[in-house]
Amino acid sequence: MDVKTLFEQAVEDSENLKDRPSNDTLLQLYSFYKQATTGDVNVDPPANPFDFVAKAKYEAWAALRGKSKEEAQQDYINLVNKLKN
Repeated sequence: MDVKTLFEQAVEDSENLKDRPSNDTLLQLYSFYKQATTGDVNVDPPANPFDFVAKAKYEAWAALRGKSKEEAQQDYINLVNKLKN
């Protein structure tokens, strides 16, 4: 199967994990997903300095700047497969 198909399956699988991943793992999943589907971060950083969740999400996604969509898809697939086991 191609990476796109495996990625789509991993997205479905991530919604049905037995255990809820840690916040750090959820942040990784979010950033890989955003990079895989949108590409490099294309929004301004959060304006509210006390919105720590939005800031963490923005920084996690921005840290992947330059990573190709295919690489991010593969990273997402690998992480979901690790969480399933």
